[in-house]
Amino acid sequence: PADTRGAAQKRACSAPAPVTDVARLCVCDLLVAQCDANCCCDPDCSPEEFSLFTTCSVPVVVGDSHLCRQKAAVYSLDVEANPPERIFQLIDQVNPSIFCIHATNYKQALYLRCPEMPTPENFDDLLNEFGSAAFSAEPEGWNVDTEAPDPPDANETHSYQYGAPIQTEDAFLRLPSPVVSSWCSDANPAGFLVNQATKCIRSVSVERCDSIQGLSMLFYINSSILAVPKSNQMVSVTVQSIVVQSLDGRRTLLEDGDVLRLPLALGDLCFNIVLGVSYHITYTDTGAIVEAAAGFVLGTITREALSVQQSFQISFTQVNTKPVPLSGNPGYVVGLPVRAGFRPQGYPFLAEFLTNKHGQLTILQSTPSQDCLAAQGARAPVLFGYNIISGCKLRVTAAMKCQPLAQTLLDVLKGQSFPEYVSSFGNSQAQDVLDWVPITHLHSSEQTMRDFNPLQSSCQIPVALGIEVKWTKYGSLLNPQARIVNVTATLSTTTLQQLPSGRERIIPVTSSVVFTDISSPAEPGYKAWPTINIKLPFDFFYPFV
Repeated sequence: PADTRGAAQKRACSAPAPVTDVARLCVCDLLVAQCDANCCCDPDCSPEEFSLFTTCSVPVVVGDSHLCRQKAAVYSLDVEANPPERIFQLIDQVNPSIFCIHATNYKQALYLRCPEMPTPENFDDLLNEFGSAAFSAEPEGWNVDTEAPDPPDANETHSYQYGAPIQTEDAFLRLPSPVVSSWCSDANPAGFLVNQATKCIRSVSVERCDSIQGLSMLFYINSSILAVPKSNQMVSVTVQSIVVQSLDGRRTLLEDGDVLRLPLALGDLCFNIVLGVSYHITYTDTGAIVEAAAGFVLGTITREALSVQQSFQISFTQVNTKPVPLSGNPGYVVGLPVRAGFRPQGYPFLAEFLTNKHGQLTILQSTPSQDCLAAQGARAPVLFGYNIISGCKLRVTAAMKCQPLAQTLLDVLKGQSFPEYVSSFGNSQAQDVLDWVPITHLHSSEQTMRDFNPLQSSCQIPVALGIEVKWTKYGSLLNPQARIVNVTATLSTTTLQQLPSGRERIIPVTSSVVFTDISSPAEPGYKAWPTINIKLPFDFFYPFV
């Protein structure tokens, strides 16, 4: 009978109540009705046996480590007592993790849920619920109203959101990447506004190179991109450039870069296989894609080759803007230029540094002649983490006027337009005003350069510019990011007495950059937890809240 089977099933699925009292938990209690050596939580041990222990193999016993607050049973030995005795304490312990469970309010999770056994009466219902490739595991207590009507346009998206897969007419824009091993997986979708660069290995064979999809240009441009998700407006992927790499590594840019070149097997060689793809997506401020281009690197393989390494990357540029090279993501990378800019009058955001098309902080660049007048306009980018010193020599004669001379030296040291701000991160955007650090300007005066006629008028001229960049390690100690927190530019001047007629003087002019790490060292015994900036899935704490 059905009720008999149900009763037997209920008895088979019954389980003892879970033990949540840490005072009753003991992971080192292995022997039944016997005392385990050095197991201070073993209830079978007597005080006489505790006095023979040398240490507690399990000094602390806790319950669920995911709870924010939990009880902890602490065991220790008082060796100074005669005889030695065990000490037991029950304390409240706080979980230092930022992800913890506040309360175990879903009691069913504490028990083994008994599966419903199929019977002739419920077989069709179980098949409908669990027979598909995917099914819901939501508990009945959530009471999700699936019959409620969807709000207007609930399933319609009229723009791409950050990180959303870029859709194509058949699936999504593929950006192959290694998954478990180094082999290429074509199931990696490109995310909107997510700059990526990947490398992976693909197996090849000369005999069938023309039939391997991942080796053909057509595989990466044959599907048009949806301008916005779930729309009928298509954007074709155009071929922007083709670079051919020979067997010895030399690369040649083809003039007819818009011609489709498919893999071709000739003898022991296979030509026109894809070694690299570089996508460039142009989008509007409303999140719509208006243009897509791809650059290819094609190569040749021999019959002996069993695999080939491919590289893929994707970048994004907004309409009516020009791409700005980054110096890190997010923190600065040693050896890349320090990004700088200034705020024009009337603009609420920063603009690019006009004296350098790449928006970089620059200093005086030394020339072979060491002539300051000849070096005017020659600038070198300041590279993050590199201490730099450069200079030149200025020949001063009695015929030189003070003000033009001082302005010339100032232009040599600071350039035509010295920036006002430096980006704190390597990927700081111009519109993010709080991500830019103002440059503090200081002035110092050196001793007077005296001549034979000190009664003549004197002249203040700049002779040195020292830039100090203070930076710190930001974020997790496991992966710290370099962040600039302060920039100081100190201009040093000197007083030059006017020279007598026919006399001249050589004045050294120097410019320097010093990087100073002001990161605070971690305190002894302090365990730093990495900072995480992610959006958790809705069921991250399931079945708890």
